[in-house]
Amino acid sequence: MLKKLFIFTIVFINCIALYAQQSLLQSGPMVGYSEMKEVMLWVQTKEKANVKIQYYLKNMPEVKHWTDELTTLKENAYTAHLKADELEPANVYSYDVYINNKKLTFNYPTEFQTLSLWEWRSNPPDFSFATGSGTYINEEIYDRPGKSYGSNYQIFNTISEKNPDFMIWLGDNIYLREPDWNTKTGILHRYTHTRSTKEMQSLLAHTHNYAILDDHDFGPNNSDKGFWNKNETLEGFKLFWANPSYGSGDIKGAISYFNWGDCDFFMLDNRYYRDPNDLKAENKTILGKEQLQWLKDALVSSTASFKFVLMGGQFLTTAGLFEVYSNYGFSKERADIIEFIHEQEIRNVIFLTGDRHHSEISVLDRATKPLIYDITTSPLTSGAASKKENEINPLRVEGSLINEHNFSVFNLSGKRNERVINITFYDKTGKILFEYKIKQENKDDR
Repeated sequence: MLKKLFIFTIVFINCIALYAQQSLLQSGPMVGYSEMKEVMLWVQTKEKANVKIQYYLKNMPEVKHWTDELTTLKENAYTAHLKADELEPANVYSYDVYINNKKLTFNYPTEFQTLSLWEWRSNPPDFSFATGSGTYINEEIYDRPGKSYGSNYQIFNTISEKNPDFMIWLGDNIYLREPDWNTKTGILHRYTHTRSTKEMQSLLAHTHNYAILDDHDFGPNNSDKGFWNKNETLEGFKLFWANPSYGSGDIKGAISYFNWGDCDFFMLDNRYYRDPNDLKAENKTILGKEQLQWLKDALVSSTASFKFVLMGGQFLTTAGLFEVYSNYGFSKERADIIEFIHEQEIRNVIFLTGDRHHSEISVLDRATKPLIYDITTSPLTSGAASKKENEINPLRVEGSLINEHNFSVFNLSGKRNERVINITFYDKTGKILFEYKIKQENKDDR
């Protein structure tokens, strides 16, 4: 009897200890960027704790590797970026999270993958990714009075079930409120509150995540380079995302780049250098001189089958309403970018945009010039815009306008120089709303 009681006591103590460590997890784990030899992982705890991650080939679990062990600190919102750097290309790895040396358990997969070494060896790999923007998570005490602005959080579970290789968060990934944007305390509270949404956790844990920001991640609504606390909101962005970089060279901002298969992704910051909307001036800029030149240089140097440009607000539409590139005096910079793409004969440029609380596809087709696309996906959980009968966008693909919570999935397939993108927009439950196909454009096609 005493022996049974002793065993029960030991088991009970171990269960309590395990629960204690599990309860220290605030949000995550999240899988960040992927490369051939390195992947970044992320986790947030509720208080100061030691965290580390063990990882291993999914089909060879007996060979274990560890990230460095890090201590989460209050000044960093108890977040940790944990680098897995004993990897080989084209593999799937499973991973386990340890807090204070206790392994956590999850009811969804915790996995990541490394990129393929395919160039000169095979056709490009097939892959898929999801996009969306506008994530508003209600917090009644700080929200505006009236009807809640956020809803249908199950959309994150739906995205997870589609099992894309990675997710691109196209800005307004949080909504800073009045109590938030002027202090580090407020900024980190907003990120923590949003990131802790239970419906997000599966998507974060087994899908690689990349993010750009827009005005609601950056500061007040429609904020620009004049926002005094932009360095602090940028620091918050860096703490809660695991992008390959935050800036390029000496250019500051939420700017980065990544490659996946035969595609390049250029991640822009449309806030840090943005002139105020109401500024009366010639040659107004959204991207700033240095970031714009970086984009041009990167595009002309890219040999990718498709070149995706990630930006918070719509680029192509000529509707001239709200914060699109053709409004508030920014049309010259828009025209300059288009002219550069056409003059340099850069093919297969696709802008991925959000912000507008509706989705649509725009295509610029100028006779013999390369086609330019703008795929807008919005919103995920924030308020959807009502039908815009008065918003005339002559570049819109017929039938592509969507005015409800939605996300898009891009499936890339085909042989080298014959690549095809199948784009599908889904509602919160996974119902198909619209489908569109883009074929790779080669030099002699137009």
